[in-house]
Amino acid sequence: MPESNNRQPLAAGLGRLFYIMGASGAGKDTLLRGCRRDSTDDMRPLVAHRYITRKADGGTERHVWLSDTEFEQRVAIDAFAMHWSANGFRYGIGREIDQWLAHGGQVLVNGSRGYLDEARSHYGDTLVPVLIRVDPDRLQQRLVMRGRECAEQIDARIRRARELEQQLPSDCLVIENNGNVEDAVSNLLAAIAEQQNGHRRWLR
Repeated sequence: MPESNNRQPLAAGLGRLFYIMGASGAGKDTLLRGCRRDSTDDMRPLVAHRYITRKADGGTERHVWLSDTEFEQRVAIDAFAMHWSANGFRYGIGREIDQWLAHGGQVLVNGSRGYLDEARSHYGDTLVPVLIRVDPDRLQQRLVMRGRECAEQIDARIRRARELEQQLPSDCLVIENNGNVEDAVSNLLAAIAEQQNGHRRWLR
């Protein structure tokens, strides 16, 4: 269940928060790394680190591991801009993203569909939901190759991925990641640029 931060909505500014969602194995972390690598200096998005109560396992995400005690300490001092629980772990995004947004930054976070409504209640029109979509067969192949889960767990993840797509808001951007990773990165960066340009015109 999402955990409420009990914070007031932010006023709209030039910054935009791109809230990235997708099934485990959809390639979210790969695309976020690609955005760091391939974007130009004048349109370089800021990719937020995630704090997770799961030790690094050699996977693709370079998250910051915290013990349960450390995580709770950060919650108590309001160090997270957002935090939630899923799959038996706790996830947090640091408060620094609010400063980035206030200064007009284009911010990318690896989010959770279960926390989307809570995030939107705080960030409002500043938040842009983004789904990284992968065809079910390709997703199954990636999960099998990753080797973290048994067949039943993989089937459950694929079912949740289908449910995720059915529950998405109508304004959600969809980035397909079924082929060349560079193409998906380019499409994501183009969507960020388009959203930002439209947002600037709206604010004038």
